[in-house]
Amino acid sequence: MIEFRMPSLGADMEDGVFVEWRVETGARVERGQVVCVVETQKGAIEVEIWDAGTIARLIAEPGQRIPVGQAMAIVAEEGEDRQAVAAAGVAAPPAPPAAPAAPPSPTATPAAAGATVVSTPPVARPAVAAGLPPRASPAARRRAAELDVDLDALAIATAGAPISVADVERAAAAPPAPVSPRAAPAAAPSGPVATPAAGPGPEEAMRAAIAAAMSRSKREIPHYYLGSEIDVEAAHQWLERYNAARPLAGRVLFAALALRAVALALHEVPDLNGQFADGRFRRSNAIHVGVVTSLRGGGVVVPAVHDADRLALPELMASLRDVLARARSGRLRSSDLADSTITVTNLGDLGVETVYGVIYPPQVALVGLGRVLARPVVRDGAIVAARTMTATLSGDHRVTDGLTGARFLSALRERLALPEAS
Repeated sequence: MIEFRMPSLGADMEDGVFVEWRVETGARVERGQVVCVVETQKGAIEVEIWDAGTIARLIAEPGQRIPVGQAMAIVAEEGEDRQAVAAAGVAAPPAPPAAPAAPPSPTATPAAAGATVVSTPPVARPAVAAGLPPRASPAARRRAAELDVDLDALAIATAGAPISVADVERAAAAPPAPVSPRAAPAAAPSGPVATPAAGPGPEEAMRAAIAAAMSRSKREIPHYYLGSEIDVEAAHQWLERYNAARPLAGRVLFAALALRAVALALHEVPDLNGQFADGRFRRSNAIHVGVVTSLRGGGVVVPAVHDADRLALPELMASLRDVLARARSGRLRSSDLADSTITVTNLGDLGVETVYGVIYPPQVALVGLGRVLARPVVRDGAIVAARTMTATLSGDHRVTDGLTGARFLSALRERLALPEAS
């Protein structure tokens, strides 16, 4: 029996809102298959399963907020009886306890055989927190916009329970509440009317999530910072020759060449590649480079280019292009966000010459790449113009120190000086 659980999709994630299943009970699932969609502060994420089997039971329901690590489905392994596994699986999470309410006076109601039964007071439903947005799935929000349904009013009517598409359609079909004929219209206020504060929008929620992760990083990780100016003239000249022999659609950007150089430099300095969790550093044999990506609606995400050291340069370029396109179109998968072993941030295209980044926990290092500029350099006693770039390293002092960081920047310099060997 396998418990399919809510994954952690970043250091800033504590829970997610379940949106929809892409599979049904009894369906066969394979490793890497997208089985559901989860909404986080950074958008809707397609979640993959990493075990093969048969769906025995679906637990999560649309609109439900689920903590990281909580079971969402039960999967029967090969050879297991699906019905038996479903019956033996974990129970659905209990509903949150209702707020206590003062019991009303018991009232007698008639019952069979002339007995008197005391009616049970109604259970109090949780009140809607003021200023918070309605708990509605993206599909429910879209349907509400189509049917012109007020989600804030619906949230009050449902006492803060998650709003589904069915709730929206029922609200749209319901007749308007009758107006009492005795009620006189209220006089229009003479002064300015205060508009109630709107709840946090998606961009504000993302900013809050980023702030939480970065605050945790600065609070828990003792950072050290190093920077080095690297001569990248040879790398650019080699890349220009390389691209000249390729079709326009298959050409490689310098960003991909630099990303591969970072990945290969980690072979020589593996203590920067991994994650710090439960009080200890776990070095990773795989090199999954997270790439800081700005979103059109504001905020950033850090999807990973997996096995960046093993990909040929054209494959790495294709992988980078694919993950950036999916990030900016809101089509990321859980595997894109869950297992980066180091992060690279590149602000050179925006004119930034030097960037000292904040480490993205639980990683232990972040590489910053700045703008490529033509500068005077000395070669063989002569001053010549050459393209250079400032590379920086933010390191975690719990795991490494400045000597390790300096070795990494030196290895990165050597890789960029001999791009054909990369």
